[in-house]
Amino acid sequence: MKINILTLFPEMFDIFSHSIIGRAREKKIVEIEPINIRDFSLNKHKKVDDYPYGGGAGMVMTPQPLVDSIKYCKKSNKGKVIFLGPRGKTFNQELAKELAKEEELIFVCGHYEGIDERVYKYIDLEISLGDFILTGGEMAAIPIIDSILRLKEGVLGKSESFEEESFSYGLLEYPQYTRPEIFEGEAVPEVLLSGHHENIRKWRRLKALEITKEKRPDLYNKIKLSKEDLKLLKNKK
Repeated sequence: MKINILTLFPEMFDIFSHSIIGRAREKKIVEIEPINIRDFSLNKHKKVDDYPYGGGAGMVMTPQPLVDSIKYCKKSNKGKVIFLGPRGKTFNQELAKELAKEEELIFVCGHYEGIDERVYKYIDLEISLGDFILTGGEMAAIPIIDSILRLKEGVLGKSESFEEESFSYGLLEYPQYTRPEIFEGEAVPEVLLSGHHENIRKWRRLKALEITKEKRPDLYNKIKLSKEDLKLLKNKK
């Protein structure tokens, strides 16, 4: 997968040189190229913002550097142009799965009070991370790109899997335990030590249902409970 990121702060994406995504880049499974929007400014001082017409607080990103940087990317990347902004669709796991099917994507990171309205005709999709304010699009782009890339085949190793993680099936993940068997007087649940795979599977499903109901009732209310789910909930101890 090839990703271009248009940004005023390319160095912020050095984070993708580490951990799982860093290994995937080394293996050429994914290609990530941050591009500095400021490099496309025709202003002699490389200025990329200006005062808004009509007055108001703050500055607005000017159209010329943004549009020229998008056009430059489009020469080698035919993917969707995604802007990180408050008008967009709220990001979730389903959207991550959709975008993971793409082979090329271009992300545009805004700053200041936003972008000139005339740039939007070059945007294919706007995504919001949530109903809160960030200092720039980079802060939203990092978790979104990470979420998409880990769904690409080969990015996660054999010992890693996204299939049972939170949100993969509409539920939060079940509790996890590791050594020591007893810590501060609290023991690992016996079922996890039993070696009985079917009982472990049922226990994990029940716990995922319980945790989701307690922590995220909004998610739980969207779940279509199976006959087995109903039986597990009825017979829980």
